[in-house]
Amino acid sequence: MDTILTIIAVLFMILGIIGSFLPVLPGPLTSWIGLLILYFTHTTPISKSFIIITLIIAILIWILDYIIPAIGTKRFGGTKYGMIGTTIGLIVGLLSPIPGGIIIGPFVGALIGELLNKNDSKTATRAAFGSFIGFIASTFIKFITAIIYLGFFIGFLLEI
Repeated sequence: MDTILTIIAVLFMILGIIGSFLPVLPGPLTSWIGLLILYFTHTTPISKSFIIITLIIAILIWILDYIIPAIGTKRFGGTKYGMIGTTIGLIVGLLSPIPGGIIIGPFVGALIGELLNKNDSKTATRAAFGSFIGFIASTFIKFITAIIYLGFFIGFLLEI
């Protein structure tokens, strides 16, 4: 049974890293679920306090994921249209065969969103840049957290 739980936990860890880039999947929380599943195996030395602390961190990162892009957008004069455009651009960028689509997509999406909001091109470009910077910062924080959780995960597996 522990082997099956460990395999499922590995899948959640991989999904957590992927979720760092996809807006529909909360990366650190998904990685945390992998740690939680590993906690329920009888072969790993994970403490309850470790699980609680990592959960609190994952929840804080999840909350910040909504705040950071908004701060970036607002700081550079953007609107909700820019934030929506960033998300749509990310999805299109992920699905496109263009190299670097995951980076170009959010910026172009934010720019189109701001232009649809009837902003002039200078304001739209500036807001798109702010939205893009917020997205990159948020994604970086989620990715680093998921990688750290993966490091903990591997460390616990090596202690078996």
